[in-house]
Amino acid sequence: MDAGERRLDSPQALLVSNNPYASPDPLSLGRRPRPDQGVLGVLGVRVEGGAQAAEPALRRARATGISTLTARQVTVHADAPEIPVAVDGEALSLPTPVLCTLAVRTLRVRVPRDRPGADPLKQDRTRRPDWRDVIHLALTSRPDSGT
Repeated sequence: MDAGERRLDSPQALLVSNNPYASPDPLSLGRRPRPDQGVLGVLGVRVEGGAQAAEPALRRARATGISTLTARQVTVHADAPEIPVAVDGEALSLPTPVLCTLAVRTLRVRVPRDRPGADPLKQDRTRRPDWRDVIHLALTSRPDSGT
């Protein structure tokens, strides 16, 4: 697996995410504080034997079998013509090599200001939504959406 200029040899499991998770601890992956950093988060797992397999539970992010990094592009190589993957929880098989990249500013998500986990000190209750932006987002068709 190549992540930018870095190489991770023979991971047994690999998580490639849109932006890195706040904690590299695989047992409590937690949240991604920002969805718009423009980098991929990579978490690779390679364990040799039972003792090393128990390390993530005991040593958390310091486990020797856990590798974390970020990159703008990740390429997953394999000796097989296809590998099993999960994309947003959907089980798939993809031909190798698998290339992971980000399309920056492709997805916009609008969330309530008072959503769970939001910082109440950063909420500006006087700001009104810009309805022109909302209407533009609703009516603008994406090139690949067929509309």
